[in-house]
Amino acid sequence: MSSTFRRASLAAAFALVALPALAGTRIEKTLSLSPGGELRLDTDMGKVTVTGKAEPGVHLVVTSKSKDLDELLNFRFDESPNRVAITARKKHPHRWFSHLNDRVEYEIQVPAETRLSIETSGGGITVSAMRAAAKLETSGGGIGVRDHKGSLDLDTSGGGIRLRDVSGTVRANTSGGGVEAAGIDGAVHAESSGGSIELERVTGDIDAETSGGGIRIQEAGGRVRADTSGGGIEASFARGNSNGGSLETSGGGIEVALDPDANLAIEASGNAVRTDLPIQVHGEISRGSLSGRMGKGGNTLRLHTSGGSVRIQGL
Repeated sequence: MSSTFRRASLAAAFALVALPALAGTRIEKTLSLSPGGELRLDTDMGKVTVTGKAEPGVHLVVTSKSKDLDELLNFRFDESPNRVAITARKKHPHRWFSHLNDRVEYEIQVPAETRLSIETSGGGITVSAMRAAAKLETSGGGIGVRDHKGSLDLDTSGGGIRLRDVSGTVRANTSGGGVEAAGIDGAVHAESSGGSIELERVTGDIDAETSGGGIRIQEAGGRVRADTSGGGIEASFARGNSNGGSLETSGGGIEVALDPDANLAIEASGNAVRTDLPIQVHGEISRGSLSGRMGKGGNTLRLHTSGGSVRIQGL
């Protein structure tokens, strides 16, 4: 037998032996759950996708693209008409599987009115078309939610948070990225130590804090509190908004756009303060501070930076 033929035969044999270890596996289940119930998922690894549907019941598909699921996880399924709980624990808790986290995937369809409690240590979470409160937590990826009606409680230390078209109060906390949200009908509390915060078209009050970047807010409908040590602040208040607030940064300048017809008390300070709006000034006028009122006065809007200037302009 030639050496070339021998090497080819050995390579083919090795490939045949290796194939079972590389082949992925799949679990598919249908579980009973009525609309208005609760789904709980607690898994040690894997990214999770949840989609709302009109029909009752839970349709679950779990896939692994690398190792056999039976080698990775012990599954437990508990179901009742009003609650489904899924638990998945590592079979080898002391073995490091971080490279497999994004290769285990949960795809779940549930009645849209289902309350969610999702926790994963090894992947991102995506939720869409739901109509109930959701608590989502991951230490291994980002969180994305769209077309949602209900309150959101979100935590991640492994990525950013992205939200679009949400009706309900939002609490979003990340130490692994920024927060982006648009079209939020409700109040927003956003906190990040790993990136910037960008909020657009929020009807309720805003509480935004980051040490990892700047803050950008467009069309704020309520009171705004924004605090950063990692960049500047840009904020525009929706027309008719006279709720005021507090914007403070030590990492850049502040630019604010207001309805010229708003009734506000203004307190601004920085390296320099400029305004394009008619503000009735109280006391002495100085280059680095301004105290006065717009219109009839009212709620206070406080603007302070120790790292740049302040500019106030009209919409």
